[in-house]
Amino acid sequence: MRTGRLEAFSDGVFAIIITIMVLELKVPEGDTLEALKPLLPTFITYVLSFIYLGIYWNNHHHLLHASSLVNGKVL
Repeated sequence: MRTGRLEAFSDGVFAIIITIMVLELKVPEGDTLEALKPLLPTFITYVLSFIYLGIYWNNHHHLLHASSLVNGKVL
């Protein structure tokens, strides 16, 4: 099997993970900078997790481009 199907599947999994992560972000109570302070730890955690997932996805993407075929052992 070519790597395209596995790559598309893994892209979908990463998209679902990012979507689930963003669901945890809450809307601030007010419209001032003070209202954002309680949400800052959650936002920083989201940004760091997004960066980590982006690095992981990039490495996975390059790994699949380096291979030409995928067999049952890889799956």
